[in-house]
Amino acid sequence: MAGAALKRLTMLVAAAMAWGSGGVAAQQVSYDLVEGWAQLPRGVSAWGQTTGVVADPDGTFWVFHRCFAAICTGHDDVDPILHYDAAGKLITSWGKGMFVWPHGLYLDRDGYLWVTDARGADGKGHTVMKLTKDGRVVMTLGTPGVAGAGHDTFDGPADVVVAEDGSIFVADGHGNDRVVKFSPEGDFLLEWGTEGSDYGQLNEPHALGLDSRGRLFVGDRLNQRIQIFDQNGRFLAVWPAIMASGMTITPDDVVYVADYQLRQGIVIARASDFQEIGFVDNALGEAVAVDAARNVYVGEVLPRNLKKFVRSVTP
Repeated sequence: MAGAALKRLTMLVAAAMAWGSGGVAAQQVSYDLVEGWAQLPRGVSAWGQTTGVVADPDGTFWVFHRCFAAICTGHDDVDPILHYDAAGKLITSWGKGMFVWPHGLYLDRDGYLWVTDARGADGKGHTVMKLTKDGRVVMTLGTPGVAGAGHDTFDGPADVVVAEDGSIFVADGHGNDRVVKFSPEGDFLLEWGTEGSDYGQLNEPHALGLDSRGRLFVGDRLNQRIQIFDQNGRFLAVWPAIMASGMTITPDDVVYVADYQLRQGIVIARASDFQEIGFVDNALGEAVAVDAARNVYVGEVLPRNLKKFVRSVTP
């Protein structure tokens, strides 16, 4: 971090509210923006649209981006998947020519990367892929290059998560308004959601997360809410007044929501009751990740950036 410019973003939170400690004393929590944290590949001078970032349990990070542009079409010589160490040094990259419009990124408990490609062209896209960490395709959901609303097609799949039992959930949200569930083997099981604003209806489902109870959080973006369902699509609860473009939930059920449109920052809340316990400013994120030290990583589309915020706590 030597030589990096830090911008302090400060807020007050209650310790018990933030991390469930049971105490009542207020603590000052700051998020320090580390300018230029991630090394760009040789010959690249600026970020393009960065749509996915996940923290690997081994302390490294995976990034999914639109080929340092707004789309990968016409940039087939660019790797849209980047792998960084904790210091922001680029370890490796891959994925040339595989994607049209990179969107969602997820790392499952078995170490597989899942990605969504939300546009179609030239026999690619409108798919969800399961990949090894060296880029080998293990599974493809959807029909490459074909938009649809069937059991084997998507129209703009925005995000994907995998449950503890291996069930796969896809937010098919840029062209359709549904969540689709597949078996661990990739067989269609069920779907739910039609366009609308009633509970159970959706309008651009854009982000997914699973809490420790197995509840599925669905960022119902244009309805400005997050809906919570069981894994068979039964409506459970709603978190209003938030436009989730990206989301991650920690093992102890703290939700980090990237909302660059309505709240214009990273909203931090408890999954149990949606009580907000923090906020990261200067972060217009499409994607958000959190490491073991609660540092926050944000992929931005409109400002076109990848940011790291270091968390610190003082009494």
